[in-house]
Amino acid sequence: MITLTLLHPLQSIPVQSWTFESETVVRIGRAVDNDVVLYSAVVSRYHVELRAKESNWEVVSIGANGTYFDGKSIDQVPVTDGMVFRLASSGPQIQVRLGAVLPPEKQPLQTSDTISPAPEQRPIATTEIESKSPWYDTDERNKC
Repeated sequence: MITLTLLHPLQSIPVQSWTFESETVVRIGRAVDNDVVLYSAVVSRYHVELRAKESNWEVVSIGANGTYFDGKSIDQVPVTDGMVFRLASSGPQIQVRLGAVLPPEKQPLQTSDTISPAPEQRPIATTEIESKSPWYDTDERNKC
């Protein structure tokens, strides 16, 4: 099993994930017939393939704009669990996880021995939010 996660370009947090249970080749690119379709000007129609090789995987760059790992252009590199590669020098980043990966909502919680209840919170009326947050009004944000 292999899981690919698109990372946020600035914060490196997960944006979207795809899990492949039995595929031996996973294709990424702009074309709609790829397994993972990414709409970015720097992503080639057929940009990269992840190929199962015996007991491991490899990343193979097939796009015109290149694929980067650790800041270096690669043609082909073995996959390691948790690795992050980039499509083009400034394009989307993809993290690779091997084996079964639980989604965040199903992962066990890391808690201390004592759990205190959440503090009681007073609900805020919608009118309070609007009066306290002038940026909340979408009409005001769109004015130039």
